[in-house]
Amino acid sequence: MGWPVARQYGAIRRTLLVCWLLLCAGTLSGNPVSTEHVTARLVAQHTEVAPGDIIDLALVLDIRPGWHTYWRNPGDSGEAPRIEWMLPPGVTAGTIEWPVPERIPVGPLANYGYSGQALHRIPLSIPADWPTGEPIAIRADVDWLVCKEECIPEQATLGLALATAAETGPVDPDATDIFTALERRLPFAEPVAATLDGAGTELVLSVDLAALPFPPDEAYFFAGEWGLIEHAAQQPMEVSDGRLRLRLPPGSNAASARPDGLLVIARDEQNAALELAVTRAVQSGHSRAPETPLTFPVALAFALLGGLILNLMPCVFPVLAIKALSLSAQGGANARARIAHGLAYTGGVLGFFAALGILLLSLRAGGTAVGWGFQLQSPAFVALMAYLFFVLGLSLSGAANLGDRLTRVGGGWMGSGAGGAFATGALAALVAAPCTAPFMGAALGYAVTLPWPPALAIMLALGLGLALPFLALSLIPGLARRLPKPGRWMETLKQGFAFPMFATAAWLVWVLGIQTGADGVGLVLAGMVLLAFALWLRERLVARPRLAAASLGIGVIAALALGVSIQTVSVGPPETPDATVGGLQPRVYSADRLATARAAARPVFVNMTAAWCITCLVNERVALSSDAVAAAFTARDVLYLKGDWTRRDPEITAFLNSFGRTGVPLYVFYPSGADPVLLPQILTEQIVRSTVSAPGVSAAGSAVPVVSSNH
Repeated sequence: MGWPVARQYGAIRRTLLVCWLLLCAGTLSGNPVSTEHVTARLVAQHTEVAPGDIIDLALVLDIRPGWHTYWRNPGDSGEAPRIEWMLPPGVTAGTIEWPVPERIPVGPLANYGYSGQALHRIPLSIPADWPTGEPIAIRADVDWLVCKEECIPEQATLGLALATAAETGPVDPDATDIFTALERRLPFAEPVAATLDGAGTELVLSVDLAALPFPPDEAYFFAGEWGLIEHAAQQPMEVSDGRLRLRLPPGSNAASARPDGLLVIARDEQNAALELAVTRAVQSGHSRAPETPLTFPVALAFALLGGLILNLMPCVFPVLAIKALSLSAQGGANARARIAHGLAYTGGVLGFFAALGILLLSLRAGGTAVGWGFQLQSPAFVALMAYLFFVLGLSLSGAANLGDRLTRVGGGWMGSGAGGAFATGALAALVAAPCTAPFMGAALGYAVTLPWPPALAIMLALGLGLALPFLALSLIPGLARRLPKPGRWMETLKQGFAFPMFATAAWLVWVLGIQTGADGVGLVLAGMVLLAFALWLRERLVARPRLAAASLGIGVIAALALGVSIQTVSVGPPETPDATVGGLQPRVYSADRLATARAAARPVFVNMTAAWCITCLVNERVALSSDAVAAAFTARDVLYLKGDWTRRDPEITAFLNSFGRTGVPLYVFYPSGADPVLLPQILTEQIVRSTVSAPGVSAAGSAVPVVSSNH
């Protein structure tokens, strides 16, 4: 009698455990869950699963008549369903598999989605060591957008308990129809190769007929990512030379959107859907100006040289204060300490560039359109940088005593040895990273086209160039002896260098104002007040170190919370009114404005800039603000287009990528009916005037023949 009782107790315990886990999902949990417009449920293909199984789940959305949900690319508007899984340890859910959508016209636009019933398959993996007989409790928070004329966001928490056994159980009869319908609606598993050729105002998608299950009479391409094509446009089809071709009007993000998607074909009563693995034959949008192709050794040399020049860029100036103090103190150090200091500083620079390079390459590999300096497009990051320079300024000025470890001139900025030097190098790289020096843009643009190892090598070469002057002073005694000897003058210099720190903090607050408006500025200023108060309170409580540390910690945490929350402040669209820079009257950049001017054979000067790029701002003041430059533009009827990349803008990112660049500044001059000209990244008034006044540039009112060009 004991054994059956024990088994019965174990079953009761497991049942109670599953019930408790499902109850934890919240009062809206269940399976199914009905909202006003959708009934959502999770369905498992098998009634029992075994350890090591991979089974299929189905998310089923039964949709109210007249309403629809969306595909992975919703088209011109909408949002795809999202699932957040809460699973037991070791149990993992794969990515959603999307059935073939329908094209849903909405006035002059078109969406991709589902009406009636939407079925989404998700593979679920059970670990091989899962205890047999132990139920598996599954929870999924599902969000979707359901639309008719209006759109309603809805959500549900779905719960499902899977029984486990030594062997996989039979297919659930109640689920047979669901998974049979899913199989019919899913595209073929193996992707088919295709090419996308872009020129002018048309993209051409081409597929080998031999790769298709039958020659089609009709075909339609569902772009896998928004912005690749105009979703509502017609897609004329032709079959010739053994290939199927679809002519697709390009979308607003055609140059950088991933070209993959879904091809649906039909003939008589047959139809089929195939995932396409698309390779671009020619980038659409703006063509890159002719230039000498880079090789890997040349790109390495360019990156090293660009890093060296980066030491002279205005954006690196704030950190020169800390570097100068550290370098001055090196004069009296022994050779071993000097070498260790230099190597640690170099390690900090290279470590930061390696981390930034890995993050940049990962985001781009995942399809995110980002470029060099993308971190300063985050308001939260800008706020935290403003805090950093504000606190450094307080420390250097003596207004806040953060201890010898922070400001000791024998070490970097966070310690008196290798640790301080390492942190100084990381800070130098942090401040320098958003800038683009001569030679650097071409090297980085080439790097992002390479596999990861050589791409990272180019980025590390850039960091080595930035670190090289300091490293040379540390390794070559003769150079170190030329440095001034430490003395009382260093304290005065240290306090004086506080003001570049305050200026940098003020500049970052200004950048934040452009990104978020007055609300963001108010939050970061409140955070600065909290930091200053916490530092002051720490000084007042110096006799009670624990209370002082607690007060400082609370102030820092509160300030950080305000800074991070800036990320969620509502950010409106970029400023649309055209602003005057000196005597020039810029127009806000758009691909349409550029194309219209080019079609009219009008010269165009494009300035891609950002508020956080000091090099860009200096160039505008030095080279683009004089009356002489404005007169040259007027005399030649040059259209001045200015693109602001302060906040992330896919259209500007696409323009940068089309010229092999990953960051700003970028200056491009389009002569009338000729290939574009790339200007240097450090401008002078003479360079700009000679470029726009070169022979062949049309004068105002003159008749210039239109030359066919893809640019």
